[in-house]
Parts: sequence; structure tokens; C-alpha cells
Amino acid sequence: MLRAFSSFGLRSYSPHSRLCTPRHLPPTHRSFSFTPNFRLPRIPRSAVDPPPLPSFRKEVNRAAPEPTFSDGVKAPSIRNQVMFFIFGSFVVYQLAARQTNIETAEWTKRLSESGVMWKFRAPSSDEMRRARHFEFGKELKAGLAKVQSVVEQWPSVLKNVAVWSYVQVFQPILDTSDGKRMAWTIGMACTAVWMLWKIPRLEPFMRRSFTHTPLSGLSYTLLTSTFSHSGIFHLVFNCMALASFGSAASVYMVKEQNVSPTGLTEANVKWHFLAFFVSAGLFSGLVSHIVKARMHFPRMVSLLRSDISASVNAGRTTSAAAAFKAAASSEGAKGSAHRLLPSLGASGAIYAAVTLTALAFPETEVALIFPPTFPIPIQYGVGGLVLMDVLGVLRGWRYFDHWAHLGGAAFGIWYRYYGMRMWDMFRVANLGPLLGQKKSGQ
Repeated sequence: MLRAFSSFGLRSYSPHSRLCTPRHLPPTHRSFSFTPNFRLPRIPRSAVDPPPLPSFRKEVNRAAPEPTFSDGVKAPSIRNQVMFFIFGSFVVYQLAARQTNIETAEWTKRLSESGVMWKFRAPSSDEMRRARHFEFGKELKAGLAKVQSVVEQWPSVLKNVAVWSYVQVFQPILDTSDGKRMAWTIGMACTAVWMLWKIPRLEPFMRRSFTHTPLSGLSYTLLTSTFSHSGIFHLVFNCMALASFGSAASVYMVKEQNVSPTGLTEANVKWHFLAFFVSAGLFSGLVSHIVKARMHFPRMVSLLRSDISASVNAGRTTSAAAAFKAAASSEGAKGSAHRLLPSLGASGAIYAAVTLTALAFPETEVALIFPPTFPIPIQYGVGGLVLMDVLGVLRGWRYFDHWAHLGGAAFGIWYRYYGMRMWDMFRVANLGPLLGQKKSGQ
């Protein structure tokens, strides 16, 4: 703009005047500016414009607190394990009820066709069990005859040993009840799993698939860990307790079935006891899982967070990794982490059989084999065991899974009052085309 006004002032008033003034004459124009005509420095636009205002989201994020260590660690899930218990228990009871109905219908038909007395009434549960026992004895005698034919050419000493061994093995099996035979079968399955533990090559697989760890997120290990024992003494004691209290629990089931309001007969109790054992094992493992996931794990994370903060504030560590290592080695964190170790064993399911027996037969007396004790009422003995587990929970004892024991005990108590009713519901639902006979007969 200054340049435009300066050019305009150079123009002459006369049309014949020269385009430039003579040197000896003063200039005929005057500058509009009284300051020296120099170029001003150009200021960038960004320096003149005000900075943009931060967005609302940025302000909120800036005001929000930084996430802590515990905020970034999620507790183990319990939803899948709860669903596995519900679905698994439903399936095992469904299959057990169906198989029981099939065997009952089969023996009802066989006895009805074999005698005149059952033409006018249906055979009772006891009559079907006696017939099954007689049939099983015939099968064992046939097996003994085969053994004798095989060892016929052996020396007399070896032949006698073979026959004696066969009788010693199968005679107790014949003489015992269906429930105890199923308990022995479960013990044999547990022994087979224990033998797999002794194969070094399979140890990683066994730790992953036959122990239950809440941090793994697996659900099927609630079932497989019930049949798993890594120590010989753990296996032996559990098998002995299962044979004793499992047999008593099955006797209670037979007794209650005979007076059931539905009047359903039952040829074999072993499937009912198997469903009870599996469901009790799942429930006891689920209780232990929930406690570890919702109590022990958050407590461990909280202890780690507090120990990390204490280490950093005290200036004992120079890095986050060193602070975490120091916190993890603290006694509190070690104690909480120990409660999250893998668990295994049939103790929870056996506890269910123990409490069921104590409530069903309160006049029974029990005595410990190791250490040897004098007989005491079963309710006192079972009450002492439950009290010991409660004390173990309160004191933080770590050798046994006390929460699994208490879960199994609670399942046995519940089964005493509602279990038989549920079993009859499954049997009635699975009758289908099978004939459900009442004790009074039709």
C-alpha cells in the first residue's frame, strides 16, 4: 500500500514534463510515512492464533486416575465351572436313571416269565437283587470252571494256587453289596489314574488334565481331578474310606427306594451311587474353585499391590520388575499363592458319603484305623472332622483343601433331605416306554 501511494506521487502535473525530475531540484512529493521505509518481519500465523481448546474427552482422560496393578488383573471366571457342574450332574443322573430303569425292566420281565408267582404281581426290588446275585454266582462258577480247565495240565501246586487265587479274588466280590462293588470299581479307576502319574513322560499331561487349577480356566478338570491321586497314602486312605462309607450310603439309598412314594422298584443301586459320587465330586470342586477365585485370588493381588507400593516408597527397589519380585517373595503373597495351587482327590465326594451316612444312621459307631481309636458315635466323629476343616479355613492351613471337604459335607447333608426325591424325578422322567411297576403290583 505504501508502494502504491509513492508511485502515484511521481506523476507530473504538466503533460510535457519529463518522467523524472532534475537532479538539482528537490523532489515534488512527500512520503506519507515519517518513519524509515524498511520491511517488517513476518510473524507466522500459528504464533498469532490462540491454541485450540482441548476436547472434553481429553480433559476427562487427563483427570481420570491411572489404572493400578490390581485393575489390570482379572479374577478367574466361575461361570463356566458352575455351568459344567449343572450340566454334568444333569447328564450323569439322566444316564444313571435310564440305565437303572432298563435293568429293572429287564429283570422284571425275566422273573415274570420264570415263575408263576410273578404272573399276578411284579417282583420286588429285593427279589430282583437276589435273582441278580444268583445269576452273578453262576457266572463266577463258570469262570472258575474255565480256570480249572486251563490249569489242568499244570503241576498240582500251581494248579491249586491258581484256583485258590481265583476264589480269594472273586468270593468277596460275590458276597458284597452292589454299592460296595461300585465303590471298589471307583477305587480301581483311581488306582489306574495313580499309575499314570508314575510315568514321567505323562506328568505334564497329568498336571494339566487331572488336577484342577482355578487360574487355568478349565472346567472338565473338576471331574478328572476327583479320580486323581498323586500319592500312594492319599489313594489308599481314600479308597478305604470310600469302600466303607460308600457302602453305607448305598444301603441308605436302597432303604429309601423301598419306601419311595413313587413305588418304583430298583434292580441295582450301583448307578444311583455312581451318579451321587460324581455329582458330589463336582460340587466339592466347584466350592473350592469359587472360594479361590473370589476370595484367595483377589487377596493375593491386593497383597502384591500393597507390597509393591511399600517397596517402591521405601526406596529398596530401582525398577518395577524388582519391586514385583520383592512383593512376590513376601510371606503374605506366598501364603495366598499356596491356596491357589492345583487340587486333586476324591475327598470331597467321600465327605458327602460320610455326612449322608451320619445323618441316615445316627446310631452307628466309627473308629479310625490310623491312628487307632476307640469307637465313637458317628455324629461325634463326623462333627469333629467338619470342625477341623472349619478351623483349617479360619487358621489358613494349607495341607488339605478344606473348602472342598466342606463342600462335600454340605452336599451330603442336602442329599439326605432332597436327594432321593430328585432321584425319583429323574427315574420317572426316564421311564419312557419302560414299565414302571409299583410295589403293590398291577
